Amino acid sequence: MTTIHQERQELKEQLAPLSRVSEISTKVAEVLSDRLRTARQGDSSRAPLGRAALALVAIIVSGSAQAHADQPFSQWWLSPLLVACAALYAVGVRRLWQVCGSARGIPKWRVAAFGAGWLAVVAALTDPLDALAQVSFAAHMAQHEILMLVAAPLLVLGNPLAAFVWALPLAQRHVVVRPFRSAWWQSWWVWLVTPPIAWSVHALTLWTWHAPAWFEAGLRHEWVHNLQHASFLAAALLFWWALVRRRPDGFAVLYVLTTLLHTGFLGALLTFAPNVWCPPYANAVNPWGLTALDDQQLSGLIMWVPAGAIFIVAGLLLLAQWLRTLEQARPVA
Repeated sequence: MTTIHQERQELKEQLAPLSRVSEISTKVAEVLSDRLRTARQGDSSRAPLGRAALALVAIIVSGSAQAHADQPFSQWWLSPLLVACAALYAVGVRRLWQVCGSARGIPKWRVAAFGAGWLAVVAALTDPLDALAQVSFAAHMAQHEILMLVAAPLLVLGNPLAAFVWALPLAQRHVVVRPFRSAWWQSWWVWLVTPPIAWSVHALTLWTWHAPAWFEAGLRHEWVHNLQHASFLAAALLFWWALVRRRPDGFAVLYVLTTLLHTGFLGALLTFAPNVWCPPYANAVNPWGLTALDDQQLSGLIMWVPAGAIFIVAGLLLLAQWLRTLEQARPVA
């Protein structure tokens, strides 16, 4: 059967004129530049902020254009989506700082976290890693771990929802926010971000997509592949959101360490499996000369060791913060 890699090659030949996303991104950059230059500025002390936002948008747009210039038409949506998220964030931060003062509301370290998370998403979903993932289980696993353990926590730390709201005009801002203040939404959202629910969604997503049948479907069908990556990122955002918004305590430590255990167990299963779980990789030409089984074992080690190390560090940081909180709450004799 035709693999995603072969389908992409055919689409590149048939739809070459339409796959030049860089041209679209260049137009977007021009429009954004005109809008930001002609936007009403605050006082002169805030002018550097507008120039910084403009520079950030220009860098992001040009980088995205380069990253997606050779992508097939079936993924034309990815570059504009990434550019739109980055541009909204930059405009929202700029407006917030104009009203509240520089680095107020969303500190600079959060802006840096969002930028790093955005770059991690780009690195995971574009070439060369995306091309390698079509012929290597290990590269595919690296994509998943970058999305779930690097991009997701950094994006959450960037406080993107606040920036996105501030990016909207004042009138539309109230219209968009009003439904999310309703009682039914608040109760549903509070339930969704409770640690047991967020933990369960994250675990179910991870184990379901790594079942051989589902994983193979993602390799053979582009839309399933896109859904896989989107669900990984969404589940990870929910997981880290529930953790970051919670005060460090013993439950938060347990939340992370139990995730370490079940993800490590899945990595061990992949590492020590006697058979290849995904037949399409058995027919692919591995870029490092590995057999399909060796490549699968490497993917298991990626999930088991580097990913496990991230959970261990997160758990230890939470434990240290919890112990510090207990020490501060202890009455002085």
